[in-house]
Amino acid sequence: MQLDVRGPRFAAMVTTVVLIVIALTRSGWLAAAQAVVFAVGALSARHAPYGVLFRVLVAPRLGPPREVEPAEPVRFAQAVGFVFATVAALGFLTGATAVGLVATAFALIAAFLNAAFGLCLGCEAYLLLRRLGPARRA
Repeated sequence: MQLDVRGPRFAAMVTTVVLIVIALTRSGWLAAAQAVVFAVGALSARHAPYGVLFRVLVAPRLGPPREVEPAEPVRFAQAVGFVFATVAALGFLTGATAVGLVATAFALIAAFLNAAFGLCLGCEAYLLLRRLGPARRA
């Protein structure tokens, strides 16, 4: 499956805003909701909530994509986001606020880099792991 590159950047913009709200409010429940969003995106790029918003509300107004990217690195990045959002939710909900803030900050940095500069850290990690995978087996 190929994705319009503008979709993941839009999702990263929405995610950045959500993570800022999580950091400011220290809401474990909002972090848990974001973890669910990440989980859905990790399981299916087609059904990722922010991706659906992009396809339904934004993409029709932009015209056809000039560039596409494979879905697998984006799904991996969503899985990494899921881990950080889950740790953040658990931290905030159990009173380990520092853990929640650090996990939120890591996710926020990654989301912001993608939204602002198109640099997907999770995608880059996926590609690096793919390159290292066969070398380890040899």
